Amino acid sequence: MPLNDVAVRQAKPTDKPRKLADERGMYLLIQPTGGKLWRLDYRLDGKRKTLALGSYPDVSLAEARKARDRARELIAAGTDPVAAKKESKQARVEAVANAFEVIGREWHKLKSAKWTPLTQEKALAVLEKDLFPWLGNRPVGEITAPELLRTLRRIEERGAVDTAHRAKQIAGQIFRYGIATGRADRNPAADLQGALTPVSKKHFPAITEVGEVGPLLKAIEGYKGSLIVRSALRLAPMLFVRPGELRQAEWSEIDLEQGEWRIPAEKMKKRRDFIVPLSRQAADILRDLHPLTGHGRFVFQGVRDHGKPMSENTVNNALRRMGYDTRTEITGHGFRAMARTILHEVLGVDAAVIEHQLAHQVPDVLGRAYNRTKFLPQRKVMMQQWADWLDQVRKGAEVIDITQRRA
Repeated sequence: MPLNDVAVRQAKPTDKPRKLADERGMYLLIQPTGGKLWRLDYRLDGKRKTLALGSYPDVSLAEARKARDRARELIAAGTDPVAAKKESKQARVEAVANAFEVIGREWHKLKSAKWTPLTQEKALAVLEKDLFPWLGNRPVGEITAPELLRTLRRIEERGAVDTAHRAKQIAGQIFRYGIATGRADRNPAADLQGALTPVSKKHFPAITEVGEVGPLLKAIEGYKGSLIVRSALRLAPMLFVRPGELRQAEWSEIDLEQGEWRIPAEKMKKRRDFIVPLSRQAADILRDLHPLTGHGRFVFQGVRDHGKPMSENTVNNALRRMGYDTRTEITGHGFRAMARTILHEVLGVDAAVIEHQLAHQVPDVLGRAYNRTKFLPQRKVMMQQWADWLDQVRKGAEVIDITQRRA
């Protein structure tokens, strides 16, 4: 006779396990300790087996019967429900292990070793605020391009277009990491090319906050790439010339004894040569590099072809390897804005002197462009002052705002 709810609820334990039969092979196993367990006995391939269907009252009589019926359908199809249950459990375990958040945190930890604390914090904020709440529990291999796009649209809707693009970039790196570690087959972020609102054109991203300059310089000092690239990275903020001018520098243009780098007029597309005063620190970096590349034409020679300068993407690629986002944080060109801002606002240098060192067209009161050698003595002093300040910040010394000190 089939069981009913009252019989199940009132069933009492004895000193030995006992069974209360229901129907179609299912029964309630009552343990001496009082536990009530649903079980299904069945035969498959000539072998008698038992399937656990849960415990009462967590699983009611009606729920246990539904589980029994599903199991019997599998048996009728020649599938062992016990094996199917194990596979299902394993799939759930793997789903948790392959969740987007799990893999995302693995990726973040791996990358953080090469990042500055600020970059680590920014990337984690995007993950925890914009990606994990909606994608974190999803197996990374099951996330689709439309699903990722819906998540990114949430960011766009609050007006954070730059952050949406940054989140897409981070998600893409996580998917690629998932593919590399065998937990995903494809990168849905790659299917979203052009799907987001374009980022409005603006100036090259640059670090202009004094507190962020020190970590950047320390990251550059610890760069583990080649001496050529490391030297270019160290000189980029110190000389703040345009990236193309830096990478195409030639030894014939540099006078280490005089402490000057004279860029030919044809390179600058100007009427006169342009002079970049070299601080003691800049000259030391160049002297250190000279034994390696001084026998050739270019200071920063190419990796494969020493007769050509290094690639135009070399400095930006190195910044990315260090963990900096060259779309939103800093580029090789951004060192110019960094120098312009801090030289004027922190070190109190005359704006006209700075603009001349930036090789900008600065007209006089009659509208004529100043001579390229104008303010050269002041520019030499400024470049040494700037190099000394960068050293001070890199070493972690207290940063003093000279303009405030004079007030």
